[in-house]
Amino acid sequence: MANQPLGLALVLSGGGARGAYQVGVLRILAREFPEAVPDILTGVSAGGINAAFLASRQEPYQQKVDDMAEMWSNLRIDDVFRVDSRNLAWRALRWGGRLLSGGKSPLPPAKSMVDTKPLREVLERELHSNGGPLTGINENLRAGWLRAFALTASSYTTGQSVTWVQTRDDCAMAAWERPLRKSLMCDLRIDHVMASAALPFFFPAIEVDGAWYGDGGMRLTQPLSPAIHLGARRIIAVTTRYAKSREEADRPSIAGYPPPAQVAGALFNSIFLDQLDTDAMQLRQINALIEAHPEEKRLGLRPIELLVLRPSEDLGRLANAYEADLPKAFRFFTRGLGTRETRSNDMLSLVMFQTDYVKRLIELGEADALAKRADIETFLRPLSVTRRAAR
Repeated sequence: MANQPLGLALVLSGGGARGAYQVGVLRILAREFPEAVPDILTGVSAGGINAAFLASRQEPYQQKVDDMAEMWSNLRIDDVFRVDSRNLAWRALRWGGRLLSGGKSPLPPAKSMVDTKPLREVLERELHSNGGPLTGINENLRAGWLRAFALTASSYTTGQSVTWVQTRDDCAMAAWERPLRKSLMCDLRIDHVMASAALPFFFPAIEVDGAWYGDGGMRLTQPLSPAIHLGARRIIAVTTRYAKSREEADRPSIAGYPPPAQVAGALFNSIFLDQLDTDAMQLRQINALIEAHPEEKRLGLRPIELLVLRPSEDLGRLANAYEADLPKAFRFFTRGLGTRETRSNDMLSLVMFQTDYVKRLIELGEADALAKRADIETFLRPLSVTRRAAR
């Protein structure tokens, strides 16, 4: 059964701490639909971390999802980046010195607003890294249930979107190249995972094979593309973007001039979250065009079924309830950016790796997936038929 290609892809978008929501959704999928194990995994940013966990761990699928939920549930903000006042103040001083001196400050330049060495240590432990390639990925590829794993980052060196891919030896999947985006076949390491999740300015860029990379969402204008290139017939995409009603969209989030936190939140949403909805709409339009033509006139194209799962609540607005519990020095820093002046803290929600907030997102993901159980069952039913026929 492991060698029967399902063509079921799991696409996990970015969103920083919001990635905990995806874990809740995945727990229900693994528990309620144990036969629907995706054989194609793709991710970007926090979604890339989740996808890498699934691709590299050796436990049975449902157990590894539960282990991932445990990892997120025990996460604290200082497990992701340093939040002590001395480190934050030193970085703020170096940033300020650079700006005020026209780039000629005698202080060493700050590469980012925070130090993410703690996150690297967590990933090295949880992904069972030995300093080289993540050997668990190749083991899962050889086991047969996993056909391909793809992780996307943005190259600061060339300006391209780069998707790193590992596939089974018997999968004849050609590399692809499009304007400003391409794929590279390689053995993935912790550096690749860190690069995909490197929030611009906030997290430091990561050097991979002589080039510098940041968060994969910055240049990935078509988030579903890697899964399609890797042979997906059905795609489950889990986004952390809440779809506002027209009334909610028209409701002001601030009063007066927008603080930096509001501007940054709008910017991050447009970079990391909005692209998936646009790509999903285009895929459905293409499906309709394909299905409008008889088989012999489709030029080899085939429709690809898509299911998008998303939060039923605004995760940015939800973050407000947990803001007061942030570490004191970090809270002082974020309030300086205006996080108390907006009703929907999209920027803050990206970096709020607070245990209570993370657990709330996991619970919300579980509740939302259960509420969509009938839709998910309908979407996965053809796979169940395929499995039974293969037996």
